[in-house]
Amino acid sequence: MKFDQIENAGVRVYGDRAFRGKCAVESVEQVTFFNWLRREYPDSFGALAVHPRNEGQLRGGQFYAMQKVKAEGMTPGASDIIIPGAPAFVCEMKRRDHTRSTWQDGQIDYLTAAAQTGCFVCVALGYEAAKEAVHEWMARHVA
Repeated sequence: MKFDQIENAGVRVYGDRAFRGKCAVESVEQVTFFNWLRREYPDSFGALAVHPRNEGQLRGGQFYAMQKVKAEGMTPGASDIIIPGAPAFVCEMKRRDHTRSTWQDGQIDYLTAAAQTGCFVCVALGYEAAKEAVHEWMARHVA
């Protein structure tokens, strides 16, 4: 994992970096996180949080369709969890055992740009780590 590069850009990593073993896939961790957030904060953060659908969109011979989607606002590398706010919460979700995760094109650039513009930016190694990050974001920045 590219921890040194992202931490030098001001991105905090939540979770146990030393964990190795069986763990849920990223999409299951993300579903669990969004279910928790929407249950706990149904009228605020749960209502605002979004997951941009960027990965695997229109690959291959669909050049013009991809150009249209980008022109409409798709940002390659956009993080998995974004909660608007002041500052915004921007989180890239990876598996609890980060050695079983991969980085997609543009993800580190997106995290870096978000950090440079003042967002609360992090990488979460699993659902529990994402919860920890949200709690820290709220404690620091949410009245």
